[in-house]
Amino acid sequence: MIEIFIYALTFLTFLCLYRVGMGPTPADRAVAIDILGILVVGFCVMITILTGKDFYLNVALAWGLFSFIGSIAIAKYMEGKGFDE
Repeated sequence: MIEIFIYALTFLTFLCLYRVGMGPTPADRAVAIDILGILVVGFCVMITILTGKDFYLNVALAWGLFSFIGSIAIAKYMEGKGFDE
């Protein structure tokens, strides 16, 4: 059952990578990058379930935190304020 979820996450990753490369607007690309961060967290959770090692949950937590900070930075940059404020 876990393998099905891993295949689904892989398929969704390729769809997001396509959107990052071929997105019609920068906002679409930013959303796709944010979703890629969420998918990486999903992969880490699936690896944790498969291996039974808690280390990957720590990686998922850190990745989620940095992905959130990156999303805020991209949104602020796209808003036009830049990174000075």
